[in-house]
Amino acid sequence: MGGFFGVAGKSNCTLDLFYGVDYHSHLGTRRGGMATYGPNGFSRAIHNIENSPFRTKFERDVEELKGNIGIGCISDFEPQPLLIQSHLGSFAITTVGKINNMDELLDKVYGHGHTHFQEMSGGQINATELIASLICHKDSLVEGIQFVQEIVDGSMTLLVMTEDGLYAARDRLGRTPLVIGKKEDAFCVSFEDFAYINLGYSTYKELGPAEIVYITPDAVETVSPAREDMKICSFLWVYYGYPTSSYEGVNVEEMRYKCGSMLAKRDAEDNVKPDIIAGVPDSGIAHAIGYSNESSIPFARPFIKYTPTWPRSFMPQNQEQRNLIARMKLIPVQSLIQDKSLLLIDDSIVRGTQLRETTEFLYNSGAKEVHVRPACPPLLYGCKYLNFSRSKSELDLITRQVIQKLEGDNAENVLHEYADPTTERYANMLEEIRKQQNFTTLRYHRLDDLIASIGLEPCKVCTYCFNGKE
Repeated sequence: MGGFFGVAGKSNCTLDLFYGVDYHSHLGTRRGGMATYGPNGFSRAIHNIENSPFRTKFERDVEELKGNIGIGCISDFEPQPLLIQSHLGSFAITTVGKINNMDELLDKVYGHGHTHFQEMSGGQINATELIASLICHKDSLVEGIQFVQEIVDGSMTLLVMTEDGLYAARDRLGRTPLVIGKKEDAFCVSFEDFAYINLGYSTYKELGPAEIVYITPDAVETVSPAREDMKICSFLWVYYGYPTSSYEGVNVEEMRYKCGSMLAKRDAEDNVKPDIIAGVPDSGIAHAIGYSNESSIPFARPFIKYTPTWPRSFMPQNQEQRNLIARMKLIPVQSLIQDKSLLLIDDSIVRGTQLRETTEFLYNSGAKEVHVRPACPPLLYGCKYLNFSRSKSELDLITRQVIQKLEGDNAENVLHEYADPTTERYANMLEEIRKQQNFTTLRYHRLDDLIASIGLEPCKVCTYCFNGKE
């Protein structure tokens, strides 16, 4: 995934930029970067943050990066922001998104006379560098950004910093958020709206899908209007979003309470009555509170996350390392587990390896029963629009492994039935997952309930990973 933050002010903006970017650290753990424009022109710093948090790595840079305009990012992949010199002038750029048609776009820029890109480890090129090249195909930055919005298959939200201001552009279908904050003598632009509150900014404007704005210390100008069609990622609320974040006016924490409440209402039909409700830290906790409030079954924390320095366990490239992190960061509270029937809410089940280990860990700590309630529907498709999973194949998903086992060569033809919670095939899939994972019972959140928990019109929410519908 990733996130970014930008500032345009009438005085030095480096501290605002530093803290604003740091507040996006929950979105990635690989690289961080900041770029500013000031009396000495463009300046930039990029560091690896895999083994040390953003704040620690960039404390020295705060003293050296001076300027009244700046952008910064947390990136899970390519180093950025990049500094670009072109016929459109010099600019810095940072992006959040995913490009599915990379080869097609590379052929286009090579055919346009571009001769080379810097190659990263693994043989890949820097996607942000490719986006910069595409922008430079046109006669202005605005036209270039519009071109990128149209030609990228996937999603692309970006910030471009010039000597005088910032261009901020939300991706064509608004799959990721982008919001403007305002205080006296400065504007900021942020992926997360909570990132600027403690810096003294208040919300000025949330960009619509495909909207492009130009931000200076004095004003925000819409240079390309928002479009009507939107497909914002539903997983932002389920997992990615920080509890204090809001997207399209819907707060993450409040949505998770509603989600848990709906899970409890479904369970009430079957008279499921565990001793305690628990959430897998951190993203499962609010869902569990909502379930507890609705069911009147006590909420408890039978295991505690040891320290916030442990990264989200999807981020390391190595599966063994992911499993180790998931295991190491949770410490049991024996007295809350021994001889108890637990209902456990996690944000999702992707591969199933970590949740299976958590379940075994609870049984080994004395639990009688472990009922599992994922806070989203079964993940049947790999995300085409955001890099929320390291999976290289959809067969990494536990659902697809089970479906392949049950259907063989017919699997692709019946996926729509496995997405429908009213079908026998769906029930068979859940039972097979339940047995493999050694859960007492298993019930996923239904897609209609998930959309109701968010509260937006269904046509405005992306649910591709659950039902394959674009």
